Amino acid sequence: MSTIALSDRVVIVTGAASGIGEATARLLHAAGAVPVLADRDNERLSRLSDDLDGALAVEADITEDTAVDALIAATLARHGRIDGLVNNAGISLHERVDQVDLDDLMLALRINVIGTLRMTQAVLPVMRAAGFGRIVNVSSGTTRMVPLGAGPYAATKSAVNMLSAVARKELEDDGIAVSIVLPSITATQFGGARYKVGEESWPGLITQSAEYPARAIIRALRTGEEAIDVPHGAERADAFDLPDE
Repeated sequence: MSTIALSDRVVIVTGAASGIGEATARLLHAAGAVPVLADRDNERLSRLSDDLDGALAVEADITEDTAVDALIAATLARHGRIDGLVNNAGISLHERVDQVDLDDLMLALRINVIGTLRMTQAVLPVMRAAGFGRIVNVSSGTTRMVPLGAGPYAATKSAVNMLSAVARKELEDDGIAVSIVLPSITATQFGGARYKVGEESWPGLITQSAEYPARAIIRALRTGEEAIDVPHGAERADAFDLPDE
């Protein structure tokens, strides 16, 4: 896959109202792209839209087929194309395996796994018709470890990893690149805003800003590379630079 510029590219970002999704939308706008903002929090979406020169904001629950269809329709009505999708919407589930509520796990699966797949399926007809597309699925660094107390959450993201790897192979002949980004510990509203920037949240893990993994997402959209593991520890200014930059 060749590296592309993001100027004028239409990119849907789910979970855009806060955290990594909001940071990604802001970076897309700064890069000259056309972010489409999707989230269940319409009030925060509206404020973000105002900040981003009236970017299209669509209140959408990715677990609902009608909401996903309406999001795609609104994007095409406004912009006539979909070049990229950032599947960022998700929920946390930090419980021990022996204590996790199965209803909570079902909800996490619906949002983190089925919602990601549903959004991917929804953009494919448009991307296939154009012969081009970039899909970035936001996974988790917990899938690279044995995260005691967060196993159910990591399991949902491990499913995202496998779906992404398979989709990457199945869609490459259509000109569609599927990537994953695996954030480290990030300071967002995710998980009840339990982590603060700069703090050692877990042994050896320094909590990072939402913009840090968002920069990895921007790189993945540009390059189409298979996976970007966000480095643990203190943030580095050059972490996601391309060789020619």
